[in-house]
Amino acid sequence: MNHRVSNIPRRTLLAIGLLACIAPSFAAGSGAPDATALDDVIVTASRTPQARDAALAAVTVITREDIERRAPASLPELLRGMPGVAIASNGGPGKVASTFLRGTDSDHALVLVDGVRIGSATSGGTAFQDIPVEQIERIEIVRGPFSSLYGADALGGVIHIFTRRPHDSFDANFNAGAGNYGTQRFGAGIGGRGETSDDKGGWYQVHAAYENTDGYDSYRDNPANPFDDFDLNPDRDGYRNRSLSLGAGHRFNRAWDVEARGFRAEGNNEYDGFYDESDVVQQVLGGRVRYAPTEKAMLSLNLGRNDDTSDNFSAGQPMGFFASHRTTGSLQGDFSVGEGLWTVGYDWRRDEVDSDTPFDVEERITRGLFGQWQQRFGAHSLQVGARHDDDTQFGGKTTGSARWGWDFTDALRLTASYGTAYRSPTFNDLYYPFFGNATLDPESSRSAEIGLRGKYAWGEWTVNAFETHIDDLISYDPTPTPERPFGQPGNIEEARIRGTEATIATTAFGWNWQGNVTLLDPRNTSAGGDALLPRRSRTNARIDVDRSFGRFSVGASIAGTGKRYDDPANTLRLPGYATTDLRVGYTFAEAWTLQVNANNVFDKTYETAMFYPQPGRNWLVSVRYAAK
Repeated sequence: MNHRVSNIPRRTLLAIGLLACIAPSFAAGSGAPDATALDDVIVTASRTPQARDAALAAVTVITREDIERRAPASLPELLRGMPGVAIASNGGPGKVASTFLRGTDSDHALVLVDGVRIGSATSGGTAFQDIPVEQIERIEIVRGPFSSLYGADALGGVIHIFTRRPHDSFDANFNAGAGNYGTQRFGAGIGGRGETSDDKGGWYQVHAAYENTDGYDSYRDNPANPFDDFDLNPDRDGYRNRSLSLGAGHRFNRAWDVEARGFRAEGNNEYDGFYDESDVVQQVLGGRVRYAPTEKAMLSLNLGRNDDTSDNFSAGQPMGFFASHRTTGSLQGDFSVGEGLWTVGYDWRRDEVDSDTPFDVEERITRGLFGQWQQRFGAHSLQVGARHDDDTQFGGKTTGSARWGWDFTDALRLTASYGTAYRSPTFNDLYYPFFGNATLDPESSRSAEIGLRGKYAWGEWTVNAFETHIDDLISYDPTPTPERPFGQPGNIEEARIRGTEATIATTAFGWNWQGNVTLLDPRNTSAGGDALLPRRSRTNARIDVDRSFGRFSVGASIAGTGKRYDDPANTLRLPGYATTDLRVGYTFAEAWTLQVNANNVFDKTYETAMFYPQPGRNWLVSVRYAAK
């Protein structure tokens, strides 16, 4: 296994390995149950509320407390180093960032915001960089194939983002921060909820945020690019983002409740190239009506819309626009029958493209019927589901999944699962002028997984091993042709991804420890091939250590990534790297906290996408107010 990790600095690997080994032995004598007080409820793994410990899939939860402690510069920075997650970013703040979940492609992770499916119908990706972390309350990352519940795109898993929400009768919060690169951040919000003895009550939430940075020169010279002399702009590439989230809901009685949410972020982004500036918008609107006539039956109607727009400029002159509109609706019923829970539902989605770039087809409608059964038999748990989708372009597709869990001791659970998934080509894949390939076939996958979890008074750990086979994987071929001088996407006959994830969380001598490591073998196995899939590292690891000393808190994070390649032919090698972040906080009044975050403190030079440098040593000083 040494050849997989040799590109991470040896001292970083030694520290991560040592901490992972000694944490359990320290904690065994510390008697600290707080490390595993994981009684929170998740909804993404089954489309129904369930205790996190009951989930039969691999799940990671990022809380508001985690976000405030780490103070990441962006959502991609927050996700970096999470179990099974790898990030490739084209520069600094606001620049396009791709998320690879369990070695699958960046558009193989289904992304939801408050239950509404988001993402571009043209590129297929999600603009993570334009969703401010200040607007996020919580993130659930569920790994594995989930097309049987959610339909297309969920080959690698689901990332569900929940916007800010109130917890008490009145919540108020404020934050302000400043750092190098001319960085400024502000956020403020209020909210509240109330309930009466007859199960009536409502809630509301409003939160606004602003960030601005001068950035840095986020593109370096590429000697092989004949356009670099024209495209290279040795200046700072700044970014600005304004955002607002709103939400309200009301429970009329035990049977009826409604809620509505809205989120909008407007960004201005500067970068190198002929197109050197863009104005972007991410907007998500959603509403739900829920009817539960008895404790054994519930119906919910959900409606949503996502708008993803970009206006591009060159030297201040308009140079075209892209707008993607996604409208969704779903009707879901959950019914308790004996000891089991049956879920049946219907999903509807329309994807539309509005652009001054001509597309041969500009609309697609997908309809899906799904069903799921969950039940516990003593120490055993089952979750079985199936779904059929009908796409107006590609016809019908059926997917399914089966998950099993066995609590063979009070502390240990064994899990196993199998599932299929699929993804249809995007409008860019098919029709983008001089680039698209209208003969592309949809991708399909099959995945198997086995896992083991342990939960004790001192903490918890997990190990999951998985294998995914993807047929007709869509991959960009840079080889030019007379018809497509910039190359085109094509179907790879088969790709195979094998991997193992391990996590640990504990408390030792007052310190909270969280660590994970992911080992991957992602390969293009078509026609006997053996090339690694681009931008996937074979090794990723991260460890977080935090402790409070009265009013003070201190912490550190170390994240390491092994080598990977930037191209399908494995000729452009990106070396491995590791970064270290430090943080110090001081609660100087009941509701006020001053915090200093220093990131990449050893000023490591690295790239996650070739020719796009990542931030060097940087810092942020912030003050937070949270009243309840």
